[in-house]
Amino acid sequence: MQTILFALTYTIVTVSGTQFDTSSVTPLHWFAIAMALVTATVHLILGLEMLPHWMGILFLLSTGGFVCAVLLFLANVQRPLLYLIGIPYTGSQIIFWLLVDPGSTDLMLEAIDKTAQVALVVILAVLYRRES
Repeated sequence: MQTILFALTYTIVTVSGTQFDTSSVTPLHWFAIAMALVTATVHLILGLEMLPHWMGILFLLSTGGFVCAVLLFLANVQRPLLYLIGIPYTGSQIIFWLLVDPGSTDLMLEAIDKTAQVALVVILAVLYRRES
């Protein structure tokens, strides 16, 4: 819990007062942002549906992780490190979903979410190789 609070505090402090500079953002970056926001939205919807169950809390924390990452990216905070962290963060969610009975929630939302997450992992790997 302390790690999550630290991450949120770091994001707020880093991003507050920051003028987002999108001049270096390419179409591939925008696509990655869109995929992160799609998966954040799906996790928000499913998390709210599952509350007060512990899985609902995890889904909402996942939403926060993706939103914080997008804000840090737009604030131009160590983008290659964000890519490197984002790959296992997103990939582990795909693996966790495979282990926790796929099909137990809305199948359409699951399909949208996993498609966005696979695309995001691939894009982050490409961006990391390009920018490192």
